[in-house]
Amino acid sequence: MFDIKHHVLPDGRRIAYRHVRGTGPTVVFLPGYMSDMAGGKATALFDWAREQGRACLLLDYSGCGESDGDFADGALSRWREEVASLVDAVVEGDVVIIGSSMGGWLMLLVGMALGERLAGIIGIAAAPDFTDWGYSDEQKARMAAGETVFEDNPYGPEPTPTHAGFFADGQAHRLLGSEIAIDAPVRLLHGQRDSDVPWTVSQKLAAALRSDAVQVTFVKDGDHRLSRPQDIALLLRTVDGLLQDLETL
Repeated sequence: MFDIKHHVLPDGRRIAYRHVRGTGPTVVFLPGYMSDMAGGKATALFDWAREQGRACLLLDYSGCGESDGDFADGALSRWREEVASLVDAVVEGDVVIIGSSMGGWLMLLVGMALGERLAGIIGIAAAPDFTDWGYSDEQKARMAAGETVFEDNPYGPEPTPTHAGFFADGQAHRLLGSEIAIDAPVRLLHGQRDSDVPWTVSQKLAAALRSDAVQVTFVKDGDHRLSRPQDIALLLRTVDGLLQDLETL
């Protein structure tokens, strides 16, 4: 990760990123909750982009990975601001956004903010509105009252926190209850053995998107991460296919 740089926002936040220039729209990868650009899917995408001569941008949200800040301050609106600021600063031309899990929710918010610069989106177990469907009524009541909820973390030794500020911000940015104003081509990938985000969420998302150019791919034996070699190969084929489709439009 020798090529990490930092983008500084007006308030002093330093956002770590990796960027390679290339042909076509810049592919921007948005990690999931408490994840970062050192993950397997992000790294594989960046390496593929370099090999193919494609433009690619990875980043860590504030409070995550190599970026400054406290994770407890994180929120969708805060991270959307960081992504949009970084894209404006380093990317020329159109953007294809790839969002994994929570990054798939942020992908939609950033995509709408980008407007005509959005060339396409690819969701990997996209999790829009998970503050609504991902917690019990008791947990939601506790977070609404200002508490932090901790849950077992299947991917690490420490429990996963959801802070009250993140919960409130997420509830204010729910999308599945109305039309999502994105007209660009969309590809959604989802494992049907996903124990974190039900695969039916991708069905609901496909129905809510205004775009008619939506394709959904289910991986019957795929889990939430979709990070096995065959899953990453599927992701890279999907990215390549979408970029080639965009070149013919």
